[in-house]
Amino acid sequence: MPVATPPVSLRPRPRIRFDRNELAGAFGDLGTDLPLLIGIIAASGLDSAGVLVVFGLMQVFSGVWYGMPMPVQPLKAFAALVIAQKIPGRVIFGGGLAIGLSMLVLAATGLIDALARLIPKPVIRGIQFGLALQLATLALKEYVPADGLPGFALAAAAFLITVVLLGNRRWPAALVVIALGVAYALLFKLDLATAQKAVGLHLPGFHIPQRADILTGAVLLALPQIPLSLGNSILATKQVLADHFPERNITVRQISLTYACMNLVAPFFGGFPVCHGSGGLVGHYAFGARTGGSVVLYGMLFLVLGLFFSQGFAEVVQIFPLPILGVLLLFEALTLAALLRDITSSRADLTVALLVGLLCAGLPYGYLVGLVVGTAVYYAMRRGWVGLGK
Repeated sequence: MPVATPPVSLRPRPRIRFDRNELAGAFGDLGTDLPLLIGIIAASGLDSAGVLVVFGLMQVFSGVWYGMPMPVQPLKAFAALVIAQKIPGRVIFGGGLAIGLSMLVLAATGLIDALARLIPKPVIRGIQFGLALQLATLALKEYVPADGLPGFALAAAAFLITVVLLGNRRWPAALVVIALGVAYALLFKLDLATAQKAVGLHLPGFHIPQRADILTGAVLLALPQIPLSLGNSILATKQVLADHFPERNITVRQISLTYACMNLVAPFFGGFPVCHGSGGLVGHYAFGARTGGSVVLYGMLFLVLGLFFSQGFAEVVQIFPLPILGVLLLFEALTLAALLRDITSSRADLTVALLVGLLCAGLPYGYLVGLVVGTAVYYAMRRGWVGLGK
């Protein structure tokens, strides 16, 4: 008697796989990470070898630990403050240790579980929508126009390629788009003299954050970052994992613990503080990633850059055309925004999500405001204190 084949969705997925689709998915978050890392290194004077090598190692750790395309990203609010205020490395390392300790406390005490139960799904979808608005704005206002008319033509070609090939397992869209960007860079932007100066082995240094720097970093950098991390890095990431990997049942406490562990290690080796993130997970998945192999491959890219090309990293990577990164970022944003579809049947839930998204994208400390206001409005509607009608 033949044995019935279980549905594809119920078959166990491999934890690690290396193929062209995992390679394509590896680039799904490049448009977010690369410009941030360049800006951080330029503004702070951090040793690029430490930043890149530790960033790569954290990707490898995340891919192997989770067996899924669980992203590792620079802390965004943290990075924005560093770039704007040119905060020195010692305070960055202190702030990274502070946020790692904060997340460890939230996970160890169970407070993160209480927050996950309190904050409803429409608020999480709103946080994802707000991030989508920010990413799309960044892509369309800064990245796509960066190279003038040739850049617009390049972006248009990349956009059409992505539309045609998105979801194609034989010809993954991200690989074709990245190949187009590399070809453009080699033809029009490569400076061999600069590239040659960048080559050479360079290892990260060792750092011990001082108490004063930990306290300063906690106030200047960690406190503004925590609301965004709670909303996007932990709660929204958990929701995307439930959407795409329901069989794995990853908890918010697990996500918080790996977030904490990465930041308790990174500062000692010159690494910039990192997090997980729903946008990165969506980006990796949208371009083909289904296992931890994608982020392992992504991490290997940064390890190679850090160990062998870090001396001229900022100059060398700027030959890669920003319009290509803009297209990757735009599709990440569109995929994030599309997650709203599962709450469109409820007018009240959709209203809450849209409100939260606009608050997150448009206000200073918007993720904190959106989280608090959205949760309050949601429960007010549930209790009948606020009504929308049918």
